[in-house]
Amino acid sequence: MAGQKMLKFTKVERDMPEKRAPNLRNQDFNEIYAEYARDKAAEQASRCSQCGVPYCQSHCPLHNNIPDWLRLTAEGRLEEAYEISQATNTFPEICGRICPQDRLCEGNCVIEQSGHGTVTIGSVEKYITDTAFEQGWVKPIRPHTERPESVGIIGAGPGGLAAADMLRREGVQVTVYDRYDRGGGLLTYGIPGFKLEKDIVMQRMAQLEDGGVEFVLNCNVGEDLSFDAIRGKHDAVLIATGVYKTRDLDAPGSDADGIVRAIDFLTASNRKSFGDVVEEFESGELNAAGKKVVVIGGGDTAMDCVRTAIRQGAESVKCLYRRDRANMPGSQREVQNAEEEGVEFVWLAAPTGFEGKSITGVKAKRMRLAAPDATGRQMPELIEGSDYIEEADLVIKALGFEPEDLPKLWGEKELEVTRWGTIKAKFTTGETSLPGVYAAGDIVRGASLVVWAIKDGRDAAEAIMGYLSQSQTVAAE
Repeated sequence: MAGQKMLKFTKVERDMPEKRAPNLRNQDFNEIYAEYARDKAAEQASRCSQCGVPYCQSHCPLHNNIPDWLRLTAEGRLEEAYEISQATNTFPEICGRICPQDRLCEGNCVIEQSGHGTVTIGSVEKYITDTAFEQGWVKPIRPHTERPESVGIIGAGPGGLAAADMLRREGVQVTVYDRYDRGGGLLTYGIPGFKLEKDIVMQRMAQLEDGGVEFVLNCNVGEDLSFDAIRGKHDAVLIATGVYKTRDLDAPGSDADGIVRAIDFLTASNRKSFGDVVEEFESGELNAAGKKVVVIGGGDTAMDCVRTAIRQGAESVKCLYRRDRANMPGSQREVQNAEEEGVEFVWLAAPTGFEGKSITGVKAKRMRLAAPDATGRQMPELIEGSDYIEEADLVIKALGFEPEDLPKLWGEKELEVTRWGTIKAKFTTGETSLPGVYAAGDIVRGASLVVWAIKDGRDAAEAIMGYLSQSQTVAAE
C-alpha cells in the first residue's frame, strides 16, 4: 500500500515541475511552470510522511486536508483526491498556482523542517484540479432545491465568488455586482498571466454563470446603482469589494508624468492579454517597452510589476525596497524568479523625491536597519548624506492598498468601519453593523492573500445561510 510506504522516512528527492528557461519565459505571459505528469505527481505526493500533527494543514487558512489528498494522489486515486481537495477549497486550481506556499503549507512541512525539502503541495494541488477539469470530474452547480431568498454580492473577486458558489449550491438566488467588465477581480486584472493564466479564472466564471449566478458588470456601486437599491432588492448583502485605493508617496515631484499606480499598470497589461484595446497602453503611459523602470515596494504586487515590465520589453527594471531581502514581505520564490528573469533589486533604499516634470529619475537615500519595531521587524532609517539618483522614465508605485471610504461613497453612514477604514465585521461570520449585511475578504482584513478571501467568503456564506433560515422561521411564525 502506498499509504504504508508514506509512513516511512522519504528517500525520494523533492522535484518541482520543470520551470521554463528565464530567457524564454520572460518573453511571454504564459505560466512559468510545466504540468506534472501522472507518475511524477504520484511520486512527489508519496514524499508526504503522513505525520500525526499535519502542520501543513494547520497553517493553511482553509485547513485543507492536505495529507489525505496527497495520499490518494500517491495511490493514483485522483478523482477521490479532487473530491477531498474541493471540499474545503472553492478554487484549488487557483490556490495551487498563486498561494505563497513557501510561507504557508510548504513552509511548515515536517520534512522541510528536517532539511529534506518540502513536499510540493501547491504543484500537486494544481495538478489534481487541472486533471479534474480535463476528465469532467468538476460537476456543474445544480442545487437540489431552489430557494426563494436572494443575496446580492458586491465584488466579483475571490471572496465574493467563493460565497456565490456556496450560496448557489444551497439554492439561493445570487446576483454579483462588480465595477469591471469581467468577473474575477484581482484574479482577472491584478495577477499577471505568468502566475495565473486567465482561462483558469474564466472557466470558474463560466461554471458560476452556468450554475445560475447572475453577474451585473460595469456597475460602480454608489454611482451606477445605489447601495440602498441593492439592499432593497435582496434578502441579504455581502460586501466583498477588496481594497483598491493605492497608498501614495508624499514626496517632492510625485505628481510627475510617468509615475503610475501598480493596479493601473497591471490592469492594462492583463487587458492586453485578453485582446482589449487599451489606450493608456498604446500611448505608452502604462507600457514599459524600451523604458528604464523603477518599481517602489517589496510585496507580491511589486514582484508582479517588475516581472510584467521585463516581459513588456523594458530597457532595465529595478525594484527599490527600504529593507533587505530577509525582511521583505513578498514571496522569496517570486524574488528568485524575478532575478532569474533580469530584475535588479536595490535593497535598503528609499525614495525621497522625483526629478523632472516628465519623470527622469528617483531621488533616493540609502537605509540601514535599526532596532525592531513592535512586530519584531527591524525598522529602516535613513543614512544622512547617502543621497543618489536612480534613472527612470517609468516609476510604478507598489506600496500596498487601502480601503476606499465606502460609507461616504455609498451614502451609508450607519456602515461602521475601523480606524483603518476597513469594514467592522464580526469574526468568522462577517456580520456588519447593518442588519442582513455581511462583509468578507480584504475589505475587512486589509490587503491580504487570495486564500484568506476564499476562507472569509465561505464563512460569510455559511453565516448568511443561517440568517436566511432564521428570517424564514420568523416570517412563518
